[in-house]
Amino acid sequence: MRAIEETEHGEPAAAPPRRRRWLVLAVVSGSLLLCGIDLTVLHVAVPSMSRELKPSPAGLLWIVDVYSLTLAALLVTCGTLGDRIGRRRMVLSGFVTFGLASAAAAFSTSTAQLIAARAVLGVGAAMIMASTVAIIRVVFTDDRERAVAIGIWTAAHSVGATIGPLAGGLVTARWGWGAVFLINVPVIVVILAVGARVIPESQHPVPRRWDLASVALSVTGLASVVYALKQAGEHAGVNGVIVTTAVAGSVLLYVFVRRQRRIAEPLLDFSLFRERRFTTATLCVIGCFGSYVALLFFLTQWLQQVGEYSPLRAGLALMPLAGANAIGAVTAPWAANRWGNRWALTGALALFATALAAMAVVGDTAHYGMLLVPLLGAGYGAGIVMTLGADSIMSAAQPERSGEAAAIQETSFELGASLGVAVLGTVLTAVYRTGLPQVPGLGPDGRATAEESFADAADLTEHLPSQTAQALLRAAQQAYDHGFTTVVAIAAAGLVVTAVMAAVLLRPPKRS
Repeated sequence: MRAIEETEHGEPAAAPPRRRRWLVLAVVSGSLLLCGIDLTVLHVAVPSMSRELKPSPAGLLWIVDVYSLTLAALLVTCGTLGDRIGRRRMVLSGFVTFGLASAAAAFSTSTAQLIAARAVLGVGAAMIMASTVAIIRVVFTDDRERAVAIGIWTAAHSVGATIGPLAGGLVTARWGWGAVFLINVPVIVVILAVGARVIPESQHPVPRRWDLASVALSVTGLASVVYALKQAGEHAGVNGVIVTTAVAGSVLLYVFVRRQRRIAEPLLDFSLFRERRFTTATLCVIGCFGSYVALLFFLTQWLQQVGEYSPLRAGLALMPLAGANAIGAVTAPWAANRWGNRWALTGALALFATALAAMAVVGDTAHYGMLLVPLLGAGYGAGIVMTLGADSIMSAAQPERSGEAAAIQETSFELGASLGVAVLGTVLTAVYRTGLPQVPGLGPDGRATAEESFADAADLTEHLPSQTAQALLRAAQQAYDHGFTTVVAIAAAGLVVTAVMAAVLLRPPKRS
């Protein structure tokens, strides 16, 4: 995703006919919808996938998280490369990569294969997302039409992430976990065929330099820090390897930041963060979207593993959350007009935090009705924050830097999703392991197996006497329930801090 102003002023491109313009929008928005679905579609399929592939806790988090981590790390890089080689070529290559990776993920037979396929899915999604906004800017030359088009484009990813669990539940219940990826293939084939005919080529006449060293520093640094977090959760503690990896990753990210500040054409221009409101809005988006995606992930596991919901029932149980999120996004402009961006954003963060706190206190899988109001509150608050946070990022940047701000905005969404699942997943794994009660009749080897994950504990029950198996299942459910409650409470506390930060730091600058 490159500079909007550069696109407008640097690329003379004739707008295609009206009907073709909206067909281009349908193609790019449809592909973005798929990218959003793949962010969360696996959530309800995790229990059945875990029973078949038997991933470790860290392996499971990598399966879920490597997609958004790769996407976040490569968005700006793919945008720069698309400027150089052509956005049409980049986005069509992204369609091909996404389709092939989806097929590879669907037929994976090991944890390593699925992680690799999910990583390539993230590469394909980054190639798609990085160039679509620039394509829209070239295709829609009328300001009013362009505003509508960008609004539709922006909503497509969030809608995809929200309906992902339901789509996953529907196909998993009928065809198994691999189908959550296989359904992408026919859709992407249609998108590719239409896109190849209607998407015009465009590239920047003076593209920025593609800095391979910055790419390597950012990707390696992020991966190292996230790896250390996941390993700490799996081992319920730290050791020399974990500390060394975390320190090395942090050093690489520090060098990356220093390099961006010193080179003439940085991948990510950190001077934007000197603006207080820009930095605050970015942190609000990261915190909110990270908590929201983590809630989608852990809630589906909690409902299935503790509440014994089917994948389809778990997906349907999340529909109030999804519906409220969509309503929040639609009504966000009204809330901003009524109370201003600052207080609407603060209030929505507080509502999201309150809903999560209520879920931690009264949440009970046996009484879904008690979850309904917190789910509605969480979805509505998160929808407002995502919309107004993104708007605050764009409005805090100078108009001539709106393209760079848009790149950071999209990166913050994906980085938030990745870090939310990584950090809170590490906490849940540690709490589950340390909180698993003693089970009479279960030997040391059996307990070590049960501590690996809930899926391992459930598999172990098939080889134990009935009484011991029932006791182990109840103990594992109790430990996971405690882990979920802890994670939700931590997310609520983090959102309270974010709300206070928004109230204090999003105040408009003083007029001289």
